[in-house]
Amino acid sequence: MHSISDYYSAVQLRSDRWSALRETADRLTQCDGSGADAERLTRQAEQLFDALSPIETYWAFPGVAAFDHLRRQLAHRNWDDLAFSVRRVVRALTSGTYRRRSVPLARDESDAEEVEDESTLSVEARALTKPYFEVLLVDQLTEQQERWLKGSLQRMRRPEDPFVYETVLVPSLEDALIGILFNHNIQAVVARPGLTLKSRNALPILTRYLNRVGGAEAVESLEDAELGPELCRLIAKVRPELDAYLITDRSVEDIAGRDLGRCRRVFYNQEDFLELHLNILRGVNARYKTPFFTALKEYSKQPTGVFHAMPISRGKSISRSHWIQDMGAFYGPNIFLAETSATSGGLDSLLEPHGPIKEAQELAARAFGAKQTFFATNGTSTCNKIVVQALVSPGDIVLVDRDCHKSHHYGMVLAGAQVVYLDSYPLNDYSMYGAVPLREIKKTLLELKAAGKLDRVRMLLLTNCTFDGLVYNVERVMRECLAIKPDLIFLWDEAWFAFARFGPTYRQRTAMNAANNLREDLRRPEHAAAYAAQQEALKGAGEDAILEARLLPPPDARVRVYATQSTHKTLTSLRQGSMIHVNDQDFKGEVEQAFHEAYMTHTSTSPNYQIIASLDVGRRQVELEGFEFVQRQVEAAMSLRRAIATHPLLKKYFSVLTAGDMIPAEFRESGITSYYDPGQGWNDIWECWAEDEFVLDATRVTLAVGGTGWDGDTFKTKVLMDKYGIQINKTSRNTVLFMTNIGTTRSSVAYLIEVLVEIANELDDLLDDASKMERRAFDRRVTSLMKELPPLPDFSRFHDAFRPSGATTPEGDMRAAFFLAYDEENCDYLELDGSVKRAMESGREVVSASFIIPYPPGFPILVPGQVISEEILAFMRALDVNEIHGYRPDLGLRVFTEDALAKHAESRLLQAAQ
Repeated sequence: MHSISDYYSAVQLRSDRWSALRETADRLTQCDGSGADAERLTRQAEQLFDALSPIETYWAFPGVAAFDHLRRQLAHRNWDDLAFSVRRVVRALTSGTYRRRSVPLARDESDAEEVEDESTLSVEARALTKPYFEVLLVDQLTEQQERWLKGSLQRMRRPEDPFVYETVLVPSLEDALIGILFNHNIQAVVARPGLTLKSRNALPILTRYLNRVGGAEAVESLEDAELGPELCRLIAKVRPELDAYLITDRSVEDIAGRDLGRCRRVFYNQEDFLELHLNILRGVNARYKTPFFTALKEYSKQPTGVFHAMPISRGKSISRSHWIQDMGAFYGPNIFLAETSATSGGLDSLLEPHGPIKEAQELAARAFGAKQTFFATNGTSTCNKIVVQALVSPGDIVLVDRDCHKSHHYGMVLAGAQVVYLDSYPLNDYSMYGAVPLREIKKTLLELKAAGKLDRVRMLLLTNCTFDGLVYNVERVMRECLAIKPDLIFLWDEAWFAFARFGPTYRQRTAMNAANNLREDLRRPEHAAAYAAQQEALKGAGEDAILEARLLPPPDARVRVYATQSTHKTLTSLRQGSMIHVNDQDFKGEVEQAFHEAYMTHTSTSPNYQIIASLDVGRRQVELEGFEFVQRQVEAAMSLRRAIATHPLLKKYFSVLTAGDMIPAEFRESGITSYYDPGQGWNDIWECWAEDEFVLDATRVTLAVGGTGWDGDTFKTKVLMDKYGIQINKTSRNTVLFMTNIGTTRSSVAYLIEVLVEIANELDDLLDDASKMERRAFDRRVTSLMKELPPLPDFSRFHDAFRPSGATTPEGDMRAAFFLAYDEENCDYLELDGSVKRAMESGREVVSASFIIPYPPGFPILVPGQVISEEILAFMRALDVNEIHGYRPDLGLRVFTEDALAKHAESRLLQAAQ
């Protein structure tokens, strides 16, 4: 049995302890009642009950009373009854049966009925069951009072209720916080007058949850506060999707006017259970409703005559066919019944939404903490171009993360921006880039300010999190940048980070959460005083002092934040379903019309309704069970990390890259290097996520595979995919990236571990039988992959022909270079191993005419108008990847002719003179 320190979460601990208890109870039924084995197994069962006892107080099933009854069965040595009951509990917990009906635990004549497995039910049968949730009651009551309270709420149930819920009672504010961070079934919290502050629960794996609200010290600071209102505010901080209800015996009029977080209603101390019951159901239903998905379902049921441009609508072109019946059989009828180009009949237009799409977008904005949200049906690539086109005018300066997604580079071309590329720190040992240090961003802004160009700086564009899982301290970046440029616009590409909103640890580093915190903080008088004091302290300070200081923005700074998310990448949505989230104080007055035009420019007039409906349903899911799914996603990733780090065979050939491997020490103020240490167990990640400049998203597991002698791309295709059917995307020269998501199960993790062990065993066998020369060849491959790696090049610079005359700052006109290359007369091809090198050795500045994007790493190492440096040329010559977009091996690199550059430079000078 694993020790508690082996577990990252109490949910995994609970599941494994119940399974262990079932095995122990089954073995007890096979023992002689007085034998040594029986005594040993009894002690083991008692230890398991002790481990489960503090955990079960936070769950409605099986419930504290049933749990105590099981303990009495053990004490009375009723082992057959104990084994039967425990099997029932484990089966119900595993299958989810307790969500649909009462599960009797006592053995009687009705027990022939087996507990069905939810996975064996048809999709239609599961859709017909009423959704189940749990309500957390917070009050210190006697056992009799508890029975009366729970019974009173239970009697309010009606057959027409759309949901079913059970109640859990805990006595204190701390217990309530542990409960909502541990029990994912909880959808509503009722704070009653008798709640206390401190929990009597001392199990470390549970009390660790308190760190999500600042630790036990933060809770102790509430000693003299009114605990009910404080609990409501804390719930809004850590689980903002939950509904809170406050029952008070104080002046309800005074309390109702305070900041109570997401408290939906305040009740005076009268016991109006029906009103509370109806409010609980209404609150959950507000998150459950899906305006567009529901409208589309209703539309599909209507008899409709189709006289428009879609023969596939209603499935007519398929059902009448003699040749494509297999398509109808594969997809089923509903998708075709719901396929239409109509915007009436209860439906809506994505381009001009006024009905269910508009409402669905408003609900998504609430769920993701945005002021406005817009759906997109052709991916985040389009979302990025929409935002850039809406906000950036030709000539505006934009600071861009150099290794961002290619859609941003093309967006800069379309908008005509003057681009300043920011370099990320390199991870040369793994052929990948990290993220852009804040000091680099501040230094660039200060250089532009010194050159008198700060007024032209429009936007900072960064990727959060990066493909490899590096996450910025978003709020800190925006605070310090606004201190230099108070109206700077931020575009955060969160293509891989949509799920983060629904994990309390992750949420603090999302764009919308940081924007809301900033807006609230800038209004506080304490902030104005702190800003004035810092300005006084920095008066006359040099650049180095400003770079070292944690700058504060002025109170009148404008919070202007945009986030683009690939919902389909990390949450439930059909492919290409994406969202744009907006938290911009100037959106209504300055941006809305331009945004509308950009949205019209890039959005199809025939958007896919199935994608829109899936975005609507995906929003419902994350508001009701996003916390649970993200929690399980992180648990799966942590289990994978621990398994590889502790397996003696896997450690010979593989290693999981830790925060210490991927983030230099100067960016890890917490000092945490790894989330799991084999000698000490789990580190609590809350501290580093709260303070460090960069953190590592644990759900993205980068595995170093150079020790196998295979490069990342070969390991991905020839080993994982072709042999074992394991699909991944990202690789580097010596790593592969495993991304867990909300669909990842513990079984999936176990299969991956089995595969890696099998690969390691095969390598052991191969090397055991290898000749001396074969072993030497293997060692050479490993050395080449792990030691002989080309250094990653920084962005060189834009050629002077594409920069302002006499410019001392690095911005360049990539649009001009992009369109100059349209004329083939302006371009030439130079061979990578020959003519390019000779041209550079002769003193010529060789300038790229194209985007050059090798996979991996998957972002441009050259852009139009960029000077090719010795470092870039060396890196390209060392690449051994099969896919390089923009490069033609038969011709070479596409570059500008010297004549074209000279003519373009002359033309720019003439334009400037005019």
